[in-house]
Amino acid sequence: MGSTRRRVATFAALLVAWLALSVVSAMAQSSAPSDSSSGSSSSSSSSSSSASSSSSNEDTGTDVHGKLTDSKGTSDTKDDTPLVGVRIKVVDASGKEVGSDETKDDGSFRISLPGEGSYTATLDTSSLPKGVKVDEATATRAFSVNPEQSRTLLFPVNIAARSTTGTFDQFLQALVDGTNFGLIIAMCSVGLSLIYGTTGLVNFAHGELVTLGAILAYYLNFSFGWPLIYAALAAVVLTAGFGWLLDAGFWGPLRRRGTGNIAMMVISIGVALSAVNLYLYIFGGLTKPYTDYHAQRAWEIGSIDLAPKKFASTVISLIVLIAVATALQRTRTGKAMRAISDNPDLAASSGINVDSVIRLVWLFGAGLAALGGILFSISQDVNFEEGSSILLLLFAAITLGGLGAAYGALVGGFVIGLFVNVSTVWIPTELKNVGALLVLVLVLLVRPQGILGRAERVG
Repeated sequence: MGSTRRRVATFAALLVAWLALSVVSAMAQSSAPSDSSSGSSSSSSSSSSSASSSSSNEDTGTDVHGKLTDSKGTSDTKDDTPLVGVRIKVVDASGKEVGSDETKDDGSFRISLPGEGSYTATLDTSSLPKGVKVDEATATRAFSVNPEQSRTLLFPVNIAARSTTGTFDQFLQALVDGTNFGLIIAMCSVGLSLIYGTTGLVNFAHGELVTLGAILAYYLNFSFGWPLIYAALAAVVLTAGFGWLLDAGFWGPLRRRGTGNIAMMVISIGVALSAVNLYLYIFGGLTKPYTDYHAQRAWEIGSIDLAPKKFASTVISLIVLIAVATALQRTRTGKAMRAISDNPDLAASSGINVDSVIRLVWLFGAGLAALGGILFSISQDVNFEEGSSILLLLFAAITLGGLGAAYGALVGGFVIGLFVNVSTVWIPTELKNVGALLVLVLVLLVRPQGILGRAERVG
């Protein structure tokens, strides 16, 4: 009777936590404080811009702004000069002009918008000073804004010409981008691999933990005005706690009732679909950026463009993965996780509390997934289905590395993420995931147990 009451209480706590997260997110979206917009404006303007508008729209707190400077064909910003009197106009999705402005003495412009939605901004090239050039393809910018958002627009004017644009330069750029993406995939897949290794659960809802972390960080950053660093740390902690509750109140009771792995996999698919639709209802279908580090001038290293935020994301991912690998190898908890993954019954007979360790696996796995989602969103912005969009790559990563092998997930995730980006040098971008899956098939044909998996006798 006592254990039944504990299960009911834990499950009730899980439901309360989920509802609380949903209510807080909904409240944040509907009643974002006005100073968060100004915070967004000031943080974005450190990258590019600010000024005043000449449009006739009422002040809704939603606007687009920027700063036009003549780069004089160099990457050195010291000789940049502001462009004055250049006209920019904005039209809505129907083609109706909603506002326009001319750049001021400092090159800045600001155009108020009627509200959230999709818009297109066009730079009037005929108003540019003589001798100043802008690529026609970049003179038009399509963008979307959220309620009370101050959005930055960048128009490259007289930017430095790249010395080469050959296949080798494309390969170097893809290698840099792929390294960042591969480390993020590896981080997200570690928890998925450990959960499978310790419980046998093929968790199709793991991608929604990735999305949950990104969305929580967005609301704390955009709606509550927290700096992204603090918002990210809080989102990781909240998502990790939610992962703990998820096992304590949902998956744990199912395991103790003897629910089969196939049934639990089907249940995880239902949980994933429910979570995606809940995110869509609360967050909406638009892709939304964090207010911090949104528009940054990339460092030009030879033929490679590297934004500071992407470099920081790569370093953070590398440090976290090294810490995870060290913890799995040297700490008692890490050794217990690997022992349960190898043989749960033997681990239990040696005195390891299997349920407690599995709960920690969910805690750390959810936290790593949240951190991966936040780092991914810094470059790609936040979307309600970003976790489900990379779920197939996560499964490919843990299969390639070896099912249930934590170190295998690290290696497999990096290989898959790197190949996805590098393959776009030779194949269309739309087929990049296909290439990664082909690599998976080829490796498994040669080594069915995966890169770091162990061969087992069947029968």
